[in-house]
Amino acid sequence: MLTKKQQELLIFIDHRLKSDGVSPSFEEMKEALKLRSKSGVHRLVNALEERAFIRRLPNRARALEVLHLPEALKPALALPALALVASHGEPRAARPIAPPALAMLAANDTVVVPLHGRIAAGLPMEALESDRSLSVPSALLGPGDHYALEVSGDSMIEAGIHDGDYALILRCDTARDGDIVVALINEDEATLKYLRHEKGLIRLDPANSAHQPQHYRPEQVRIQGKLAGLLRRYH
Repeated sequence: MLTKKQQELLIFIDHRLKSDGVSPSFEEMKEALKLRSKSGVHRLVNALEERAFIRRLPNRARALEVLHLPEALKPALALPALALVASHGEPRAARPIAPPALAMLAANDTVVVPLHGRIAAGLPMEALESDRSLSVPSALLGPGDHYALEVSGDSMIEAGIHDGDYALILRCDTARDGDIVVALINEDEATLKYLRHEKGLIRLDPANSAHQPQHYRPEQVRIQGKLAGLLRRYH
């Protein structure tokens, strides 16, 4: 059981890692938790480390990793921040309010993931295999096998996913309602959408009011991963 302050610090560290790609400084933790000194932060960090909620990464300053969250906190802490959106009186899948901020870290803080071509954030299109790779800030990726896809289209723009972004995908074959997934349709087209089950069908929801949901039979859709993060390049 974590104390209130331990939970607050764990939430703050987790949000900062997911939004900025780097853990907060002890001074930032002190200010966020309204503590009088950094010694109180050290005690909280040590307590979280002893309980195996976080760990310090060796040989790196300001390097903390969140290993897991208490089960009771997970629904409230999933980033991007989630909100229920109603449409025509029916509850809709939880949707991000804003995308995570994108940060580029030093070269020794990156990992290389395969870049598997482009994926549609609009109408389904062919997902091209490629032998290219992409260097990704390691703080953006958790455990598991990841790959990257270049986003094409604007149907997920209200979730902060823009044309030309790089979607970082955790490879998996199952997902929950409300997850943003890579859905392979009829084994030859892939799209990035919210997953929803509805009346025996798979509904793939866009995050753009100008686009309509897509409905498929379960056998037509195969989940190939779910969104773990985003990278954006500014020119």
